Amino acid sequence: MAMEKQYKVGIYCRLSKDDGTNLESASIATQKTILTDYVRQRNWHLVKVYVDDGYSGTNFNRPDFQNMIQDIEDGLIDCVITKDLSRLGRNYLDCGLYLEVFFPEHNVRYIAVNDGVDTISKTAMDITPFRNILNEMYSADVSVKIKSAYRARFNQGKFMGTTAPYGYRKDPDDKNHLLIDERVAPVVRKIFELALEGNGILRIRNWLNHQNFLRPAAYSAEQGNIGYERYFENNEENRYIWSENSVRQILRSPIYAGNLVGYKRPVISMKSKKRPSRLPEEWEVIPNTHEGIVSQETFDTVQQMITSRRKKNSSGYNNIFAGVIKCAECGYSMSVGSAHRRKRPEVIDCIVYSCGSYTRYGTLSCTSHKIEARDLYNAVLADINYYANMALKNPKAVMEIQQKLSAMDKSEFKAFSREKRKLEKRLTELDRLFSSLYEDKVMGRITERNFSRMSEKYEKEQFELDLRLKEIEAELSAKGVSDKGAVDFVSLIKQYQGITELTATTVNALIDKIVVSEHKENADGVMEQCITIYYKFVGSLHEFYIPVPKRTCFFGEKVCTRCGTEYIPNSNVARYCPDCRKIVKREHEVRSNEVRKAKRHALKAQAEKEKAISLSTFELSAKDDRLT
Repeated sequence: MAMEKQYKVGIYCRLSKDDGTNLESASIATQKTILTDYVRQRNWHLVKVYVDDGYSGTNFNRPDFQNMIQDIEDGLIDCVITKDLSRLGRNYLDCGLYLEVFFPEHNVRYIAVNDGVDTISKTAMDITPFRNILNEMYSADVSVKIKSAYRARFNQGKFMGTTAPYGYRKDPDDKNHLLIDERVAPVVRKIFELALEGNGILRIRNWLNHQNFLRPAAYSAEQGNIGYERYFENNEENRYIWSENSVRQILRSPIYAGNLVGYKRPVISMKSKKRPSRLPEEWEVIPNTHEGIVSQETFDTVQQMITSRRKKNSSGYNNIFAGVIKCAECGYSMSVGSAHRRKRPEVIDCIVYSCGSYTRYGTLSCTSHKIEARDLYNAVLADINYYANMALKNPKAVMEIQQKLSAMDKSEFKAFSREKRKLEKRLTELDRLFSSLYEDKVMGRITERNFSRMSEKYEKEQFELDLRLKEIEAELSAKGVSDKGAVDFVSLIKQYQGITELTATTVNALIDKIVVSEHKENADGVMEQCITIYYKFVGSLHEFYIPVPKRTCFFGEKVCTRCGTEYIPNSNVARYCPDCRKIVKREHEVRSNEVRKAKRHALKAQAEKEKAISLSTFELSAKDDRLT
């Protein structure tokens, strides 16, 4: 009779975060007892106990679960046991991945004691996927109930945040009610007062920094709230440096007018942890739940001022590239500026984009990267039309774009695949050599010195092979993504063929970002600027250069001071019409020539006079010498 395999066991215990506390709960202790007895009865070797107390089963990013996965990959355990399948997790997709892919690939046996699940039993595994689905349905049901409870309490006007917002404190008699914190409430009132005076967020922030007020996170840390102190461990000055975002959040939050606000970043679904932000107009607000630091009228006025500033540029320019155009060097967004000395009929011809970092911090951080709004507009419009025409008229457009995206041809693809197989084979051999080497060391066949030398050699080779393997996988992955991306891009851009005008909707639908480089002089001495457009699905298809033109000013009509006719000048100091300008220029040249001739005659006469005096002096000197 064959001896049963002696497994190296790791038992895993988990309890939902809704029941978790700082101490291990009784349920965790119960799980440990059941699983430890199970291992002891079979005389298996218990290597380690993994516990995640207070973590949801829908998320596999749990500390001790990840430690267990790492130990499996390191070969420390070859059997995982849980009380039931739901302790492993409640997401049926991820549970299936571990049960059917990860554990078999690492020769790990999995057992769920109460559910009768055992990966070495085919009969038991046939029903397992349905158990996973039921576990996830349970989580979904619990999620709905919890959300309903939160919704009900929110509708009742109860504050459910962990910490009170800046300017408030929790009521000692009712943790769901807010009271004004008179220590910092004057700072909040001053922020709103400055905003009402027409100050922008940057100016308010600078004022706060000069006053040395503790920033909200630092004040919260001072009150004993955990999780904030890490921001100031290495630099105490950061406690007094406010960010623009902190000022913006205070000015935008209805909390300060006495209203409860929620659902600013709702979760997409139970399985996704992404929380997309909503615009302030989309937040849910329960009015009059606590005392406001500022009046509702003050708050509403400030909102109107912020909204109008956001939607309308002071120059009247509609910034369709907002959030899209970036600096090539520092990555900052490009900011809009007006060329005040330039006066032209259309607003766009009076607008320039400059690096936001340069605008804010000067040459210490970056250079201007200035680009005319008109040049950018024309370049982007032309590029979109070029690819739209290609997509519509060229049946091989997808293939051409794929070739632009990746220089790999079929032979290169095969070469990468062959190299990948060789690397994987060599890594497997190195694993085997390490095992043999360790056995030789334990058995005393090689010395400690030789073991260290060989281990170091193998580890170095493993590191290099892993690095190269990741590079190859990235190349192959990029090839697969680019193929599908090209198809999606061609399908999308076809819809924009022949457009004659750019709008913010068009730009955001087609483009992820536009990167602008600094001006450079080419071989012909012409200044030019590189622009790179990153399209949806495909990224950058090419770089293109545009010349940097010299802009002329546009001025109203003037009266010529010579002939009295009206004309359009080229500069603000012009005095003559074009015809008179030519006449005046010729007259000036004639006068200049006459003056130059007079100067030459005067200089010549002066030179002849000096020469005559010199000769006379020489003759007298010679006569004196003879007499002597």
